[in-house]
Amino acid sequence: MSALDAVRSRQSWSKVTEEAPSREELLPLIAAAGRVADHSSLRPWRLIELRGDDRLALGAAIAKAEGEKKPSTKPLRASLLIAVVGSYRTNHKVPVWEQEAVASGVAHTLSLLLDEAGWGVFWRTGGYTRSKAVARAHGLAKNEVLLGWLYVGGKPAKSPGRRTPVDADALLTRMPSDGATKDEKPEKKKKKKKNK
Repeated sequence: MSALDAVRSRQSWSKVTEEAPSREELLPLIAAAGRVADHSSLRPWRLIELRGDDRLALGAAIAKAEGEKKPSTKPLRASLLIAVVGSYRTNHKVPVWEQEAVASGVAHTLSLLLDEAGWGVFWRTGGYTRSKAVARAHGLAKNEVLLGWLYVGGKPAKSPGRRTPVDADALLTRMPSDGATKDEKPEKKKKKKKNK
């Protein structure tokens, strides 16, 4: 399968089976995903593998973050969660937003590789990803933020549904010749009044 075919066929699987790849199966996929464009090769990311009781601890942390009494059951929707962590490096050439883009690129590429390997994947986020309780549960350092989790499991027999096709022609534009943004209307040139 070509990279184009893999990307075209990718779907988010919001429901997955209990099967999950082993750590040994994950390692080559992570090594490949880490090949994304990375200014200054900082590798400003890391991944955390959550299985078994790790998911219960995460459910308790989410409940604490949201002020709930009962642990959240969201982490139990897949037997493997992969936390995506932006692990920012101090670098005068590479701003934090660019480092976060690298971490996001790794997560997306890994989701494509997992999908191509036959696993169901969906990326879950939420406001609680940036909460102290959830950060503490993951053991994040001060220079780190949680970008969400890849939920990974077997693909169920039922298809996840069809996605709306991307209108590439509408999304690929040209740079405006007058420097105006898409929403700005170019200013009309005022005619100079002649002095009589």
